[in-house]
Amino acid sequence: MSAPSAPGTRPAAVPSPPAPARLPRPARRALDWRVRFAALSLIWGFSFLLIKVGTEGYAPFQVTWGRLLFGTLVLVAAMAVRRERLPRSGRTWVHLFVAAFFLNALPFSLFAYAELTVPSTLAGICNATSPLWGMALSVVALSEDRPTRRRVAGLGLGFIGVLTVLGAWQGFTGLDLRGTAMALLASLSYPVGWIHVRRTLAGTGASTLSLTGSQLFVATVQLTLITPLFTSAPAHFPLVPTLAVIALGALGTGLAVLLQYGLVQEVGPTTAQMVTYFIPVIATAAGVAVLGEELSWNTPVGALVVLAGAALTQSRARGSAVASGRITGAGTDAGAGADVGRTQP
Repeated sequence: MSAPSAPGTRPAAVPSPPAPARLPRPARRALDWRVRFAALSLIWGFSFLLIKVGTEGYAPFQVTWGRLLFGTLVLVAAMAVRRERLPRSGRTWVHLFVAAFFLNALPFSLFAYAELTVPSTLAGICNATSPLWGMALSVVALSEDRPTRRRVAGLGLGFIGVLTVLGAWQGFTGLDLRGTAMALLASLSYPVGWIHVRRTLAGTGASTLSLTGSQLFVATVQLTLITPLFTSAPAHFPLVPTLAVIALGALGTGLAVLLQYGLVQEVGPTTAQMVTYFIPVIATAAGVAVLGEELSWNTPVGALVVLAGAALTQSRARGSAVASGRITGAGTDAGAGADVGRTQP
């Protein structure tokens, strides 16, 4: 009980409880996530067209080197703005060397060589098989990733879709097997690198942007050493192929990575990775409309079957999906290259 107030005075006011502290609101993005999702789909979908145009003026290794160089410059600028530091551990750099090879240097080069002899539409569809390869490899390499009936069915359905795209019943008539094999090997390289990243780069203490920028820098160094061994310096720099390579690097590799990680942070990895299913559709439309590539009925039909199979291989129980989001989200240490390796062309 409070003490009585003195005569002629007002009773002392009982202090009110402090107002609960307001939680900081997440920073609002300048553009809605759906707009950025659409932009990312277009950028990666048109990447196969840009590769095709780039190889009309430069050797495949030169296209890949330019792509990595301009992509690295974009991420280095982003790191400078955000004052990100490079990884300090020598062991981290060794693992980044492996990740850079399987997630950047090898698949980028294989796609460039493949598009010397196969249409950009076929290369884009081959890229969509990456989740199928990933499911098959994760069963062997990742003990926590157990197959289910639905995912195994998705793998089989995806395989049927690949055979439909390639026209297997026609004996692969008119198909360049070497170029097609390179495109499929490129799509296989991504999950190999992704599995390596999940197993080795978790808990490094470095940010996702720092790891990704460092990974692209290492890949650029790799191509800087390899390219002179297989090509000679270009005698001239044709305008359109040069612009295609610059756009491929600055947009398709640098800006696209920043867009994707922003989407993962805002809407989660499951929604962000849905961009995978739009890439082959846009790549096919761009190849037909801009480059005038021929399209037979089995290509879009097979592509839809591949995408359906890929969607089934990515389905899992709710708990597993949450765990996967914790492991490969852009805000975690293991994020560098993991999500990019699953979707990036």
